Amino acid sequence: MPARVDHLVTHGTFSLDGGTWEVDNNVWIVGDDEEAIVIDAAHDAEAVQAALDGRTLRAVVCTHAHDDHVAAAPALAARTGATIHLHPDDLPLWRLTHPTTAPDRDLADGQVLTIAGVDLTVLHTPGHAPGAVCLYAPDLGTVFTGDTLFQGGPGATGRSFSDFPTLVDSIRDKLLTLPPETRVCTGHGESTTIGQEAPHLQEWLDRGH
Repeated sequence: MPARVDHLVTHGTFSLDGGTWEVDNNVWIVGDDEEAIVIDAAHDAEAVQAALDGRTLRAVVCTHAHDDHVAAAPALAARTGATIHLHPDDLPLWRLTHPTTAPDRDLADGQVLTIAGVDLTVLHTPGHAPGAVCLYAPDLGTVFTGDTLFQGGPGATGRSFSDFPTLVDSIRDKLLTLPPETRVCTGHGESTTIGQEAPHLQEWLDRGH
């Protein structure tokens, strides 16, 4: 069977800088009927494992290390034997949630992860978080953006470890260069496309510097 993208929404909290907020997170599963990777193991390891429906989980890939995106990663890895992948620039954030557990593999810009015959290229897109990454799968016409880009604009940069001009540079250099029909699968909320977002992003680009 060809590779496909499955989608799960989990509910929990996001905590940083002394505040806590309730959030719904998108969990993306890329694979076929035999194997898969999970992009952002958010909140509920049991629910994510159930969504795998018996498939072998090869990796848990973290778009960044805010607690709502990585809270369930160690538990899911322990249940499945999968490795956890994170960009090393986000280790300080990771340690806020998991001080005694480390990721298994580093992510790097330009690295290619392959699952079920599909390549996903790692795009380092700092700004929302120092080690934030997006995963571009040209064969699926899809980019998984975590909290770097949403329907309606860039991710938030109002808290620790974030920087708006850096985020703007990342979006301009790494995302707006993708084909306009590319589907954008986000960390929260509805999906969009690069083409739909490009006209609205000019204002944000202008504000970035």
